[in-house]
Amino acid sequence: MKRCPSCNRSYTDQSLNFCLEDGSPLVVDAPPSSDPNATMRYPSARDTAEPPPTEIYRPDTSPVVPQTAPPPPPPAQWSPMPQPVHEKKSNALWWVLGALGIVAVMGIGLVVVLLVLASMGGNTNDSNSNRIANANTNSNVSPNTNASPSLNANANARDAGANLPANFSDDFSQTKWGAGKFAFGDIWYTNGEYHMRSKERTFIVMYAPSNDYSTKDATVKVTARSVDGSVPSNGFGLMVHCAQSKTKQLEDYAFLIYPDEEPEFEVVMHKDGNQKTVVERTKSSAIKSGSSRNQLEVRVKGSDLEFYVNGQLVTTISDTENYKGGRAGLYTSDVVEVAFDDLEINRQTP
Repeated sequence: MKRCPSCNRSYTDQSLNFCLEDGSPLVVDAPPSSDPNATMRYPSARDTAEPPPTEIYRPDTSPVVPQTAPPPPPPAQWSPMPQPVHEKKSNALWWVLGALGIVAVMGIGLVVVLLVLASMGGNTNDSNSNRIANANTNSNVSPNTNASPSLNANANARDAGANLPANFSDDFSQTKWGAGKFAFGDIWYTNGEYHMRSKERTFIVMYAPSNDYSTKDATVKVTARSVDGSVPSNGFGLMVHCAQSKTKQLEDYAFLIYPDEEPEFEVVMHKDGNQKTVVERTKSSAIKSGSSRNQLEVRVKGSDLEFYVNGQLVTTISDTENYKGGRAGLYTSDVVEVAFDDLEINRQTP
């Protein structure tokens, strides 16, 4: 887009250099700045050693501004620059000048080709030696140089499974999970329950504090309730296979409920910090409304995840991202206070 600095008239024709109204030189409008919120995508490794204390989500609420196409520029009626007057020359002169130009171009091209062929022979050995040097440099790098001991230890624990207790429980009578006032919500213990409350139009997540809470091939249960019976805008619930990506972003599956008058559930997935819906919001009579307690349960069987509410199966998905081996986690959204209690993990083969 070009604009006249004198009359502010805009032109979409990139070939125009002068205003068709007053003859002023046109200026180019600055392009929009790049998006600072661009994110990196799925990396190759996940770190379960030190999960982030909280993560937040802000849905985009920017108003949609209708866009209208700019009117087409009027046809040019005059040229703002005076046109020079050229004397007519004979056709014979033009033919002579054209022939001389062609001969000059062919001569220059021949010289360039000879120079390129000569330089290729001299650079071949240098090019090959550079490739060999780079290959040797890379081959000397140990694959374990950048791997942290804690990450390797957690990976071994996920694969073995024998180092984890067959049964594990947390009634939230002891302070083990993260708590405090955070920029995007508050988390605290009270009356033997774990309470979470997010800020408006965000969600807040807390991952379990240790690998004892691993969800690999386990049945995970927790009791969850809305304290005053209100329903968060993006639900609340239980998370499994929680870990960090290489860039320290969320990666997990979250089983969320909406205990409204017509209760619903939803399954979402986080991948490198981005939230994606796996199972759309679905109505279920298995969910108790209001402030009633609901037992959320996820049964992990290899790559299959079965989701239960109060003992009733509501949906099943496949772990297409191969997230097995992460920890349990808890999720809530918006300003509604939610309480969690009686977390149980059973790894015994049925």
